[in-house]
Order: sequence, then C-alpha cells, then structure tokens
Amino acid sequence: MTEETPGFEEHQPQPPPQQSDAAPDTAPEETEPQAAAQDKDAAQAAETDQATGLTAQLDQARTALNERTADLQRLQAEYQNYRRRVDRDRVAVREIAVVNLLSELLPVLDDIGRARDHGELVGGFKSVAESLETVVAKMGLQQYGKEGEPFDPTIHEALMHSYAPDVTETTCVAILQPGYRIGERTIRPARVAVAEPQPGAQTVKPAEESGKAQDAEQGEDKENGGPEEG
Repeated sequence: MTEETPGFEEHQPQPPPQQSDAAPDTAPEETEPQAAAQDKDAAQAAETDQATGLTAQLDQARTALNERTADLQRLQAEYQNYRRRVDRDRVAVREIAVVNLLSELLPVLDDIGRARDHGELVGGFKSVAESLETVVAKMGLQQYGKEGEPFDPTIHEALMHSYAPDVTETTCVAILQPGYRIGERTIRPARVAVAEPQPGAQTVKPAEESGKAQDAEQGEDKENGGPEEG
C-alpha cells in the first residue's frame, strides 16, 4: 500500500475559466458601423463646407465681373461721347477757319466782279480770277442775289428804297453787292435796292377798270340807239 502523506493533496491543474465570446464578438461589429457613419457625416460636412465656399467664391467672382463690366461700359460710353465731341469740335474749327479765310477773300472777289462788268477781265488776270473763283467754289462758297427776286431781310440788306407800279411785293430791283454763303450759313448778305408797290395802286386800279367798264356800256347803248322810251 502506498502511504499517503497527511496534509498533502495532489494538485491537479484546473482548466482555465472559459471566457464568454459574446461581448468581444459584438463590440467590434457595433463600433465599425458607427465609425463608418461618423466618417460619412464628416465627409458630407466637408463637402458641404467646400461647396459653400465655392459658391461664395463664385458669387464674389460674379459680383466683381459685373462691376468690371459696368466700368468698361461706362468707359466705352464716355469714350464714344468724347470722340463725337472731338469730331464735332474739329468740324466746327474747320468751318470757322474756312469762313474766316473766305471772308478775307470777298473784297478780291468783288474786284473781280467789277472788272468783269467793265470788260477789264482779260489776259492772265482773267485766268487767275477764274482759278480763284474755282477754288473758293470747291470750298463751298456760293454767290447769291439776283434782280427780281423777293426781298428777304434774313439774306438781303436794303441800301436803297423806291416804289414801282409793276411789282406786287417788296422786290430786289438792283444788286449793289452780291451776297455769299456756305451751305445755309450766310457770310455776307446781298446788298440790294428794293422797290415796293405804289401806295394806293390796288385801290385806284379797280376804280379805273370800273370807269372803263361804264364807258364801254354807254358806248354800246349809243350804238344800239339808246334805251327805249316808254
């Protein structure tokens, strides 16, 4: 027999306690969807912030573009107005220069006209005079004023006045000095002698005609033996 030592028990190894796998297995499964959802929310928030920032930048760019476009349109309008004003001033300066030049040549043209009227426009002087008249005509100078045309105080200057029985309105009967104009602008009015109708000519003339008519009727009555007596 084997003697057992008192107080000594054979120590047998105990199996380790079994751990429950439910908790460790379920915890990771619950954590992963939550993390994925959080990442998705974070990504959406980042995209939203980025879209908001891009929209704000786009609005700023549009505002700046509209401002620059308005500035360019305003500058273009100002330039067009300036260009039209410069062109208008250039034309006005040119017209003033032409008028001043031709005004200085009017006495020369008057001398040429008087020489032509007296038959003195001959030889080389005639060629020079005709060349000068051609040049001033190309510059737009026009001579006006003819005998028999109605008197117009806006383009005529009356230096002599008389009455005439053969006119029915105030008429230019003599051109003392021709007028000149450029287009519608008068450089010098025509200096003329005017004649008006005779005072009372319109009242006397019908009376004379009625007297002649009565004489004619009396003559016819005499030829026919006169009126019959009852």
